[in-house]
Amino acid sequence: MKVDIEDVRAVLELIRPSLQADGGDVKLVSVDDEGVVSVELQGACKGCPMSQLTLANGVERILKERVPGVTSVVPADLDMEELLNNPNVIVLDD
Repeated sequence: MKVDIEDVRAVLELIRPSLQADGGDVKLVSVDDEGVVSVELQGACKGCPMSQLTLANGVERILKERVPGVTSVVPADLDMEELLNNPNVIVLDD
């Protein structure tokens, strides 16, 4: 099932105020054909020791609940070159 990118964006907009209240933010980077959503945590969230917990228990859980087809959420800094060379990945522009 192909993930609707606009649905992902809309749900991230619902999540952002909670992150912004703690000085952080989240930016959508890409969505692949397997339902993997790549995001960049920004501000206070970037480099925070709790960022993996934020992704798993916050962003990923909510996206899986509200957007059909989302299978996981990963940090964008995993390996951008690998993502860019993957023909199944759609990279979004700002």
